[in-house]
Amino acid sequence: MSTSSHQIGWKTAAAIVVSNMIGTGIFTTLGFQLSDITNTYSIFLLWAIGGILALFGAFCYAELGSHFKGNGGDFIYLKETYHPLFGYLISWISLIIGFSSPVALAALAMSKYLSVFDYTFGNGFAIAAIFLIAFMLSFSLKASGRFHNFFTFIKVAFIIVLIVLGVGLSGSSHTGNSLNFGDGWQHEIMLPAFATSLVFVTYSYTGWNSASYIAGEIKDVQKNLPKSLIIGTVFVTVSYILVNYIMLKHAPVSQLAGKEDVMGEAAVNMLGLSFGKIVNIFIALQLIATISGYLWVGSRLTQAFARDSYLWKPLSKGNEKGIPVRAIFAHAVIAAIIILTGSFKEIFVYTAFILQLFASLAISTVYFLKKEDRRIFRSNAFYIFPTVFLLFSGYILYFTLIHNPRESVIGLGIVAVGIVLYLIDRRYVKKAEDL
Repeated sequence: MSTSSHQIGWKTAAAIVVSNMIGTGIFTTLGFQLSDITNTYSIFLLWAIGGILALFGAFCYAELGSHFKGNGGDFIYLKETYHPLFGYLISWISLIIGFSSPVALAALAMSKYLSVFDYTFGNGFAIAAIFLIAFMLSFSLKASGRFHNFFTFIKVAFIIVLIVLGVGLSGSSHTGNSLNFGDGWQHEIMLPAFATSLVFVTYSYTGWNSASYIAGEIKDVQKNLPKSLIIGTVFVTVSYILVNYIMLKHAPVSQLAGKEDVMGEAAVNMLGLSFGKIVNIFIALQLIATISGYLWVGSRLTQAFARDSYLWKPLSKGNEKGIPVRAIFAHAVIAAIIILTGSFKEIFVYTAFILQLFASLAISTVYFLKKEDRRIFRSNAFYIFPTVFLLFSGYILYFTLIHNPRESVIGLGIVAVGIVLYLIDRRYVKKAEDL
């Protein structure tokens, strides 16, 4: 158990939630959505649904994190509730997809936004940025907290300033906008494209559960874990809806549809070329906190997983300050490999699909908590939260599988590799126990 001097308060925990959530998704996915969904009410509804699901998920994880003590999050919930195989799989997925893919996507988005300048920032820059941030997280919990909080402050301040400017400034009559408040939303929400667009949205909210992975490092966890999850999720939901409004207000559909750097396009229209480039710099800077948050949380989950594994045992070692340096750099290496082997959208879709699948499995474990085990929500009305989450999740997963079969199969293939590795790992563990 960590001593109080090696624990963080709710503000740092909330900062981890915010930094893990606000990052690649909000600044890249609107372009993918506008290829099929163009009504403003439909867009707002997508992001509101995503926020509600994230909040409901946060309520569930607050209970789970208060009940299951220590670091590990999903790994502990699934291992203790179902079977060690599920704990192994969520850890394998977290190592390869859950935390390494978002790091890769954030670094790629960073290089994309910086490419507004004459120099092209490519994969080499993205990989170098990942390893530099990994290095900065390798000293102590205090140093990691200061580094992470600094860039999270930049992230939050940037988001607030961007929202104030975007809402306050009038849209350009020359470029036009994407705002469409007609009745078409009633038709659009029934389209399969609405469901597949939710995959991008739910990915953008990924991170609402991040503080639960480091419950063992949070002071007064029963009070501060729920507080950090809920405050972080509500702040992000409001921010997401307003940021989408700004992008729709300051750029036409023709300029945004199919693009990754949608905020950059809107910022140039909103502030002019020079100030638009400054916005791109700040988008890149706030992504440092996203990479930092995923490396921080992902390494703790991997460390917890590696302690019980034969194949991954070396990743459980920490430095003299208890920082899981090997796990941090393992995620950095995997993120670099992902960057070199896939396109942005392909990585995005298979990551979102598998994360949604395993988030659903983890949420389902709350049904096994007895009433007396729950510390926050005593009423049985609590079960509304996991039920709504799982119903929407099934809806999203079905349409993603149907409309993005290739990416979905890639994700399921990674899960299958995890099953094989589990069987190999158990065999070695059993041999070691028999000796």
